[in-house]
Amino acid sequence: MNLVESFRIALRALFANKARSFLTMLGVIIGVSAVILLVSIGSGVQQSITSQIEGLGSNLLFVIPGKMEQGGGPGAGGAGGLTKSFTLQDAQLLNSRLQGVSAVVPVVAGSGTAKFENRTQRGTIQAGTEQITQVMSTKIAEGRSYRKSEVDAAARVAVIGWNQSQTLFQGAHPIGKTISINGLRFTVIGVFEKQGGGFGGSQDNLISMPVTTAQKLAGTGNVAEILIKVTNADQIDLVRAQITRLFKPRFKDQFTIFSQAQTLTLLSSLLGTLTVMLAGIAGISLVVGGIGIMNIMLVSVTERTREIGIRKAVGARTYDILSQFVIEAVMLSVLGGIIGIIIGAGGAAVLKSVVPTQVTWWSVAVAFFFAAAVGVFFGAYPAYRASKLDPIEALRYE
Repeated sequence: MNLVESFRIALRALFANKARSFLTMLGVIIGVSAVILLVSIGSGVQQSITSQIEGLGSNLLFVIPGKMEQGGGPGAGGAGGLTKSFTLQDAQLLNSRLQGVSAVVPVVAGSGTAKFENRTQRGTIQAGTEQITQVMSTKIAEGRSYRKSEVDAAARVAVIGWNQSQTLFQGAHPIGKTISINGLRFTVIGVFEKQGGGFGGSQDNLISMPVTTAQKLAGTGNVAEILIKVTNADQIDLVRAQITRLFKPRFKDQFTIFSQAQTLTLLSSLLGTLTVMLAGIAGISLVVGGIGIMNIMLVSVTERTREIGIRKAVGARTYDILSQFVIEAVMLSVLGGIIGIIIGAGGAAVLKSVVPTQVTWWSVAVAFFFAAAVGVFFGAYPAYRASKLDPIEALRYE
């Protein structure tokens, strides 16, 4: 019996029990779709965060309070685990003493709700000094950014994101209008150009204001981090040494300096590991689906014992019986894999409006070939058992 005939018989056997065949494939369908969906979310988040960090500009140094230890996080280690926070005075010290830098920006971040008339929109507050436009690649499409005098006076002025402008003003001119942010009145002085989605929400929901204003809004005198734009990439190590020399007398070792390249490498490594881990967890579903295939194939061998005996009696070889049952198992897993790929890719497309997703070719290839391998692996034993049946004993089976 040739291979084509084996495929024909396998298809006939599968379509003879459509419901059972579908339920057998269900485990593989769920496993493959879960692998593709979770990997697409992990890859999408990784790409989104990378683009956001790159979008801050080039030649950046990030200075954060707390020591970033191996296997720890900000604030790990140190005397009593206590970490001093940065203030505006620390940023001013760096701004006045550092050489080879073009901007030093203390940053305060948080969340807020903007309101205009009866319309509201949640957003991410990102506050800095008048130099913030030098460390961010985001352009202002309309209006202007805040000035040094407005930072010094803690003026209630804001530059809002594209979504904020569209939702609150619905196409009307927003510059000069008064909005409420967390209950306080602000004057809109600018609108950022459209950027698109990002991790944790759309980047078009940003609300930028003077750092001093954000401190009053949050009721704190601290800043979350200090961004430093180095004039030349060749001077990054020199500027890092200067920061260490200036901060060490006050903060000891309780601060961390990251370059943009280090931040990207660290996040890529962490998110890459997370993506692989998510794929591994989803892969367990494929193993469960394979066990289901083996179980059903064993039942099928038992049900078709007499058929196997007849085929052997008329000249079917051990190889013919073996190949038929292996082909049935592989067809179940491959068909389940194809359906799972379609569902996984479709689910990633649907979720793209909520969370960043990116369907990668390698996740589709791995999921598909793993599904096929599941069919071969878990179908091998039932097929071997069927091929070794004694034709006389099989013919006697009731």
